[in-house]
Amino acid sequence: MRRPGRRPRAAHPDRRAHVTAVDLEVAALHPAVDDPALNSMNFLNEVAQQYPDAVSFAAGRPYEEYFSVDALHRHLETFRRHLADDLGQGPEQIRRTLLQYGRTKGIVHHLIARHLAVDERITVDPESIVVTVGCQEAMFLVLRALRADPRDVLLAVAPTYVGLTGAARLVDLPVRPVTGGPAGIDLADLRAQLHRARAEGLRPRACYLMPDFANPSGVSMDLDRRRRLLDLAAEEELLLIEDNPYGLFPAGDADRLPTLKALDTRRRVVHLGSFAKTVLPGARVGYVVADQRVSGSDGAVGPLADQLAKIKSMVTVNTSPIAQAVIGGALLAYDCSLVAANVRERAAYARNLRHLLDGLARRFPAGGPVRWNAPAGGFFVVLTVPFGVDDALLHRSAREYGVLWTPMAHFYADGAPVEALRLSVSAVTPAQIEVGLDRLAALVTDELAARAGSG
Repeated sequence: MRRPGRRPRAAHPDRRAHVTAVDLEVAALHPAVDDPALNSMNFLNEVAQQYPDAVSFAAGRPYEEYFSVDALHRHLETFRRHLADDLGQGPEQIRRTLLQYGRTKGIVHHLIARHLAVDERITVDPESIVVTVGCQEAMFLVLRALRADPRDVLLAVAPTYVGLTGAARLVDLPVRPVTGGPAGIDLADLRAQLHRARAEGLRPRACYLMPDFANPSGVSMDLDRRRRLLDLAAEEELLLIEDNPYGLFPAGDADRLPTLKALDTRRRVVHLGSFAKTVLPGARVGYVVADQRVSGSDGAVGPLADQLAKIKSMVTVNTSPIAQAVIGGALLAYDCSLVAANVRERAAYARNLRHLLDGLARRFPAGGPVRWNAPAGGFFVVLTVPFGVDDALLHRSAREYGVLWTPMAHFYADGAPVEALRLSVSAVTPAQIEVGLDRLAALVTDELAARAGSG
């Protein structure tokens, strides 16, 4: 009952519902958090979830048909036996190795060294290897170590993997593009960019590139260019950061070309590797080979890997020993040869690449306005079209046509629309490729017609 003489309180909405509490402004955070490169990584990872019914040529994920949960248990048991039989560890030490905080550089570094010797003809001291949380951490550690002065810059072959660009932003290391092109890298432009930066008082610390089936271009470098690049790096006293996630997946029968690190006799190459494509992405295990000699403040000399491990200890402490054990067991199951372990996967990617290229040729006439490259392997094909390609067109493509792909603009620093898109063949079946290409052809045809009508 209402008290006499008291007016009823007027009902009103809770004013707090109309006030957005702001504790921080993005401008008060590190500039990288609002950088397009960091937004690109999340966007490219999440866009497929927004359109689950669309055929996706967007993700560079590995083929899932051969994934097996049972294999996890086998790999763990194989690695446990390795610890006991080959390394002489007792039960208590094995428990500690697998379940306790571990060695910062990793516990499968010796097996990675064997794999590199078997598959890549790279001979390296296991102590020059740091096992990382995916290849992304390997990039970050290297760039963090190299960025020592505000004058420092990084060169990178354009178009550039967006994860590298984002990692460079996080450590305040400006990235300067070097022309890529069909040969993989324009050596004259690399030299010109080096001289230009130095003339401006800057210090180019390294050049990042993927010599084999690059992401996003799909382009590879021939053997002569690899050797000339190494000679140029020695002459200019430049480090090369070689990223090699796709090198085991040529589409033809020709022998794989040696990596830059395999040809490196002057310790010019820091080599990045990942088991995401060759074993299991969910394990999140990568590595860096950094055998460059570094003299410490105490006069001691050791590999650059020792310095990277110091940084890692303050970032992730160590890479999950259980995840490493899964990778280690997978390596041991094939005598440390991932070439042998990926015979089915290589065949699937080669089949898909041929299917995609044949399908493009059937849908777009030769000599027309739509063109594409024909990589010799890997996951990616670049389709060039006579109109700008951006995220808005991607959303319309997914919503109205049911097909996803990646705008090439994400792989260039200025973010301007580029008249090209990346198609990935790694996570689709031939039947999905056919459906996806029909939908893509419909989108392109409609875009060409709309632009012709507006002109």
